[in-house]
Amino acid sequence: MSKVKVIFWSGSGNTQAMADAVANGITGAGGEAEVASFSSISPADAASESVIAFGCPAMGAEVLEESIVEPFMADYETKCSGKKVALFGSYGWGDGQWMRDWQDRLVAAGASIIGGEGVIANNAPDDDAISQCEELGRMLAQA
Repeated sequence: MSKVKVIFWSGSGNTQAMADAVANGITGAGGEAEVASFSSISPADAASESVIAFGCPAMGAEVLEESIVEPFMADYETKCSGKKVALFGSYGWGDGQWMRDWQDRLVAAGASIIGGEGVIANNAPDDDAISQCEELGRMLAQA
C-alpha cells in the first residue's frame, strides 16, 4: 500500500489535531501516512500524488487561509484532474461554506472527493469529529 500525504495548515492546532486523526485512520487501515504542512510541499509535488488529503480552517469570511493555502490550492487545482482528494478543517463561525466552496473548486477542476463534502469541526475537534477524521483516513487508505 502506498503512502498517503496529509497536508494541513493550522493556526490554533485544531486542524493539526484533525490531520493527526486522519493519519491515524490511514495507519489503522494498514496504510502509511505522511503528515506535513502546506509550506513543506509544492503544488506540483502534491499533484504527483494520486490520493491526498488537505486540511485548512475557515478564515475571515469563510475562506481558505490566504497567504499560503489559497495560492497553493489555486496552483494545485490546475493539476488535480483525476486525483482523489479528501478535505477537512475547523471553523469558529459560519456554517461550513468554506468547505463547500473548496470541494466545489476541486470537483470543477476534475478531482474526485473522498468522503463527500469534507470533515468539519466547530473549534477544537470533539470525539465525533476525530472519529470522522479517522474514518476519512480509512477511506484514503483504501482509495
